[in-house]
Amino acid sequence: MPIKVSPVAGSRFYIGSAPVDVPDVDVTEADFAAVTWIEVGQYETMGNSGDSAQGNTVNLLNRRRTYNWKGSRQAPQRSDNFALNTSDPGQIAMIAAEATDFNYPFKVELNGAPITKSATATITIASPGVVTWTGHNLAANTAVKFSTTGALPTGLTAGTTYYVKTVLDADTFTLSATKGGTAIVTTGSQSGVHTATTVPAGPQRLFMGQVSAAEEGMGGANNAQMLNCTVLPNTNYVRVAALG
Repeated sequence: MPIKVSPVAGSRFYIGSAPVDVPDVDVTEADFAAVTWIEVGQYETMGNSGDSAQGNTVNLLNRRRTYNWKGSRQAPQRSDNFALNTSDPGQIAMIAAEATDFNYPFKVELNGAPITKSATATITIASPGVVTWTGHNLAANTAVKFSTTGALPTGLTAGTTYYVKTVLDADTFTLSATKGGTAIVTTGSQSGVHTATTVPAGPQRLFMGQVSAAEEGMGGANNAQMLNCTVLPNTNYVRVAALG
């Protein structure tokens, strides 16, 4: 088995543009589909992701031993730190979120996006339109863009990001305008040679929680001014695989 090391460098942190209500069940990727994300710039150090269980003990008289057992699960608080930029929209959003008692959605996009792939593709005029890309090997929700030497069918615009809706077979798939959205219908006419190109995305971690601290850290002469943020997760983490 080959060695695989995933560096933290290249990762990005995002906060949703509006607060959300935390559901009383575990969240899924679909709960974040409508979120408008704001990247928090100048990311310096990343907090930990994932759950842990509350540790509990019971003292067993007959065994003269303390027995450990797992209790409630939680995602412990995380610390994400940014080189201070008072005009950065994401940092402004984190400071504003700290001043409220609301929960916000968060996304951490990790390093590890696949290599961009590109190939000549054909597109049917149909409901829905079907893209043929020989041996595409793409999964549902993979982002793709199109360019052309002529004109794409009505319903598609060159340079716009679309998503693989349904993989029909090894060579064909349909498209949607958003992840999990309605399949796109193509109409009109088309011309020229079309090229499809993936828009790779790295693995993601999605969760909801509250910003409990957004402190400006200073330090000594050789320290950068920092925005040190503490986030209290109030949901599970959703692990989204890399796509591309």
